Amino acid sequence: MKPKSVAPQSAVMAVDRKLHNTWVYIKRHWQLYLLFLMPAVLLTLVFRYIPMGGVLIAFQKYNPFKGIWGSEWVGFKNFSRFLSSPDFMRYLINTLKLSVYGLLWGFPIPILLAFLLNRIKSNKIKQKVQLVLYMPNFISVIVLCGIVRVLLSVTGPVNGLFHTGINFMTLPEAFRPIYIISGIWQGAGWSSIMYTAALSNASQELKEAAMLDGANLIQQIRTVEWPAIKDMVVIQFILQAGNIMSIGFEKAYALQTDLNLNSAEIIATYVYKKGLLDGDYSFSTAVGLFNTVINVILLIAVNKVVAKMNDGQGL
Repeated sequence: MKPKSVAPQSAVMAVDRKLHNTWVYIKRHWQLYLLFLMPAVLLTLVFRYIPMGGVLIAFQKYNPFKGIWGSEWVGFKNFSRFLSSPDFMRYLINTLKLSVYGLLWGFPIPILLAFLLNRIKSNKIKQKVQLVLYMPNFISVIVLCGIVRVLLSVTGPVNGLFHTGINFMTLPEAFRPIYIISGIWQGAGWSSIMYTAALSNASQELKEAAMLDGANLIQQIRTVEWPAIKDMVVIQFILQAGNIMSIGFEKAYALQTDLNLNSAEIIATYVYKKGLLDGDYSFSTAVGLFNTVINVILLIAVNKVVAKMNDGQGL
């Protein structure tokens, strides 16, 4: 009969003892924890949870002078008004196309950049390349849109290079490529930081062993480097896929023209125009709430799908 191992039991007891000591310390110094946590908790309550009460406006015919409690209750009338609008499908499809295409084209680029940066042996060259890649992230959205408009104008460098006279900003079919490509240029380098940091944890011994066994570049990435960033890639994909409907209105609004609205008008810009420009607060809140509900549904669905594909490991 084999003797029972005492090591696992002692390890469990050590963990339990450590947790017990931690809780004793927290109870003894709860005032300090309360002092440090209070500002963060208050900020979260004030700026995250209390404003949620504003969603009641979506079910009212809101009057700023009567306030939320004095305005007329209309139920789901604002939602049915939006869903029955002749432009509803166009706004929804434009939003989905912009988000899905942006995810499909933009999500792999930071990963590829991280793999390429990881192949650079010289730290000086690597730092200079990273600096060049990270710089666009610090350009504001409005400045970026101004640069894009100048580059793609009739007298801009792009038309001068190809000896054409096309105003790309007026073409509905050109809006999505312009939006997506400019977004990749601005954010891909900065988004690659996490993957580059994760790749630094990849085992160099395994990499050298793979090279000695004759593994090519693709095989090295697949067997050594990819496992080091796989979990992070899954988490980032879930978060980005769950935010498919959460496109900010700033960039889309700044790149809009009267001639490309057929492709450029999305739900976020529609909410901005109806709420802040037209003053239809109830209707714009209803549209925004609809957008949020779709986002939550997509986040849950994507998490379940990825969990099944990733050996049952969800977010």
